[in-house]
Amino acid sequence: MKITIETPGEGEEDEIIIRCASLDDNIMDLIYAVKMGREKLTAYSEKGIVMLSPKDIFYFESVDNKVFAYCQKEVYEVRKKLYELEKDYAKNDFLRISKSTIVNLSKISYLTPAFNGRFEAALGNGEKTIISRQYVAALKKQLGI
Repeated sequence: MKITIETPGEGEEDEIIIRCASLDDNIMDLIYAVKMGREKLTAYSEKGIVMLSPKDIFYFESVDNKVFAYCQKEVYEVRKKLYELEKDYAKNDFLRISKSTIVNLSKISYLTPAFNGRFEAALGNGEKTIISRQYVAALKKQLGI
């Protein structure tokens, strides 16, 4: 694969051109990742409204009919349903790991087997979360193990 990077002229817009014999899943994932890199998620904290980049989110969790985004040190409320976030970020390293949690796979430091066929994921921010056994197969497939 050949990659060419050019600087646009003054007044020209940034542009990505993809030339390929066939549009396979890897190229589609790349396109989606580029689009997601510029998208922001509106979240709320005591200080006000915050725009979050998906790459900064470690996981989403639903608690008492509210959805929260957990980042390195901060927690924000997100006014979307968990199933909407799962759909929005399915192609972007996010995976549902329990009925109430979606994790950013790129933020997992390591996995350890847990009781009853479940796994425990240690995240880069020091937190740990349980992967329910019904989601373990999807996790293994996503990670290629």
